[in-house]
This record gives sequence, structure tokens and C-alpha cells, in this order.
Amino acid sequence: TGLRKTPNLTAADITACIPIGLFACVAHAGSVLAMGMGAVSFAQIVKACEPVFAAVVGLVVPPMDVKPMLAYVMLIPIIGGVGLACVKEGKGVDINVGAFAYASLANLAAALKGKLGGSVTKALKGDKTKNMDSANVYAVMNIISFLFTVPMVVIAEGSTLREEWDHAVEEYGANAVITNIALSGFFFYIYNEFAFAFTAQVGAVTSSVLNTAKRVIIIVISSIIFNEPMTKNTVVGSAVAISGTFGYSLASKAKPAAKKKTS
Repeated sequence: TGLRKTPNLTAADITACIPIGLFACVAHAGSVLAMGMGAVSFAQIVKACEPVFAAVVGLVVPPMDVKPMLAYVMLIPIIGGVGLACVKEGKGVDINVGAFAYASLANLAAALKGKLGGSVTKALKGDKTKNMDSANVYAVMNIISFLFTVPMVVIAEGSTLREEWDHAVEEYGANAVITNIALSGFFFYIYNEFAFAFTAQVGAVTSSVLNTAKRVIIIVISSIIFNEPMTKNTVVGSAVAISGTFGYSLASKAKPAAKKKTS
């Protein structure tokens, strides 16, 4: 269309991008399934644990990525906050196991995507002949992710797809269902593309602040729109976990202090 330059990728480049697309597919699927099985706000609170998975993956998957000690300290309030949010007054620990499992799977996949894809995307962006700016990196990743998603959906839900479609059309109408699917996909893509481009233009602190604000807004808005009750423990726990996520983000991106020269 001429809106952007066409990516100039070799077969080897596309092969290197496949793991990124695969884990992006699993991360998104896990998030959607988590929100489908439980409260949207609960899924978002669990997803605040993503730094914990990223820290572990960084240490386990080579090359080892060791963060500053303060970053690991910030994992304590993240885990503690999510744990507190799972404690219901008068009931004790009350966890939607399915939603928790899928949100955790999404966290693991996102951590692996970041770990395995970081060097690939950096190399592609660095080679100007590839025409791989932030928008094109996300576009290629999303295409590969889509190619992984289709067979998964066919295998997992192919037998019930027609029945569920007919049920949705009967309740809401075909135009409403199609419109909502189209708008959902459009806004998801546009949001992520702008996020990719914006993150590349701002500093680490600004990016951390906005990511934290985004998660807070999602939790608050979803609890209002979907009428999801927020107990005192849920509010305090989510606040602690999100604050820990913000602290981890800042600490992990902090540049090491320059060593003083000795005369």
C-alpha cells in the first residue's frame, strides 16, 4: 500500500522469528483463556507476576541474564501482592485454578518470547536493508503468531466451532458478532503496534510508568464494566504487586554506576 516499507527478510530471518511468533501466540492465547475462565481483573493481577517468570527464564535459559540485586528484591512484593489478592476474607485462599494456570502460562510464554526474541529483533532493526522498524517487527511476529493460532483453534475447538457460532449469532445477531470480532482484532493490533513504536522512542522510566498505569487502568475498568467485586485484599494485593512490578522494571533497566578511576 506504500504506507510503510516492505520487510526484506531471508528464509533464515523468518526462521529466526518463528520462536517469537510461537511464544507470542501462546502468551496471547493464555491471556484470553485466563480472562474467559475467571475475572478479567484477576487475570491481570496474576499477569503482574510476569517479571518473576522473566527473572527465572533469564537465569535458566542461556545466555544468562543477571539483573541487579534490587530487581530480585522487587520480586518479593510481586509474589506477596498476588498471594494477598488470592485471599478472600472469611474464605481463606480462593483461586480460580484454571484462570491462574492460563495466566501463568501466558507469563511464561511472554518471558520466553522476550528472552529468545530480544537478540533477533535487535539484529533485524539494526540492519537498515531489512526494513524492520518497530511496526514491521510487530507485523511479522503477528503474522507468524496467526499461523500458529489457526491450527491450534481447529484442533482444540473445531468440533464445537459451528455450534458456538450459531449460539452467538442466535443471541446477538451475525452483524454484531462479526463487528465485535473485527473491532477486537483491529484495536488489539493497533494498540500493540503503537506500543511497540512508542516504547522504542521513550526512555526506560517513561515506559515503566506507562506500563504500570496501563495495568492499573485495565484492572479498575474491567472491575467496573464486568461488575467484578474487588475486596480489600484484592485491592491491596494488586496495588502491592503492581508497585513491585514497577520497581522491578526500573531496577532491571537501571544502568550500573560508573566506576571511579583510581589515580
